Amino acid sequence: MNTLTEIIQELHHIADEAQRGVKFLYDAEVKMVDAEAAADKALQLAFINAQGTVADRSAISRLQSSDARLAADLAKAEYNRIKMKLKQLELAQMSVQTQSRLLETELRVLK
Repeated sequence: MNTLTEIIQELHHIADEAQRGVKFLYDAEVKMVDAEAAADKALQLAFINAQGTVADRSAISRLQSSDARLAADLAKAEYNRIKMKLKQLELAQMSVQTQSRLLETELRVLK
């Protein structure tokens, strides 16, 4: 990035990505919460329907609800990945802003 125009374009691009990322983050958070609730419900229902000792019922319910737990864990991973991407965009924005300040200083020196 060498010109002021390129820097401005990059800042606009980062801002656009961050704006879309906020919506994706919200959607992923809703999906994560829903999946967590579904996993908890599946575990409780499986426990209620299981037969045997408490230890047996607990083990059976964990096995029967494992697919719902996996879906919840994957939804959480997706949410965390989006959060990390937003953090990377924030760091990229700071980097481009630093380049902008350096270019501004260089232009002042040349005048």
